[in-house]
Amino acid sequence: MRGGRHIAAVADADFDLAPGECLALVGESGCGKSVLASALLGLLPGNAQTAGSALLGDVDLLTADERTLARTVRGRRVGLVPQSPAAHLTPVRTVGAQLAETLRALTGTRKQDLRAAARTAAERAAFPADHLDRYPHELSGGLAQRAATALALVGDAPLLLADEPTTGLDRDLVDRTVDELRRHVDEGHALLMITHDLAAAERVADRVAVMYAGRIVELADTARFFGTPGPRHPYARGLLNALPERAFTPIPGMPPELGDLPPGCAFEARCTYATDACAVRPAFTDGVACHHPPAEEPARA
Repeated sequence: MRGGRHIAAVADADFDLAPGECLALVGESGCGKSVLASALLGLLPGNAQTAGSALLGDVDLLTADERTLARTVRGRRVGLVPQSPAAHLTPVRTVGAQLAETLRALTGTRKQDLRAAARTAAERAAFPADHLDRYPHELSGGLAQRAATALALVGDAPLLLADEPTTGLDRDLVDRTVDELRRHVDEGHALLMITHDLAAAERVADRVAVMYAGRIVELADTARFFGTPGPRHPYARGLLNALPERAFTPIPGMPPELGDLPPGCAFEARCTYATDACAVRPAFTDGVACHHPPAEEPARA
């Protein structure tokens, strides 16, 4: 940043994702979820720095050059449902034309078959066929979201990054969209779904990773996380307790600024379990980064 200032938008993220598995990455806005997805696709701004590795087969996504990412990774090995779909659609081309172009580039569909293939691709994401001749500015937010999802599914990429794929959708379309993503997973693909929608995460994910202030603080199986014994990290427990169908109790306070993180646990100021031990940053051990996870208080199913 200006003046030589550095902000650790994501740090110490360590996880694996297998074919046929969905990992849901959840957490409050600004915690680093979308930055992580952008890093995996080489879409970070020019002043960003990365360290470590992100292996997809024999390709390290963090060190791959732009030519490799553009020609062999994006769309072909990693599909993306972007967080702001309207901004990622080409404004001067119809949705149908963009689907046709993507189908031709990624699947080799013949020109005479493109119209029918575009309709089929649109149907996968519940995008209405009679809207294929519309331009992005003529779409609602929900329709733009479905168009972006349809484009991301075209290449049947081994890894799909879905950044808030249910934004702007009503509940029926949310369920339909996540069910389609789940079918994609069940066909042997991997899915990293970034979401604020915990109900969608519960419906589609095999595991849940909770991010807070740029770090993953808990990683758990979905059944354990949403059922018994429930989350182990106080922040993760607070996310569930804030749901209307549960305690409907908000987490007190605000997340810290990523440029001004405390030396110890970043959640300490908001945590009812905080002690002097929290002045030291907890290590991520056995699926949780907390000095005293309250495992004795199971969350309500």
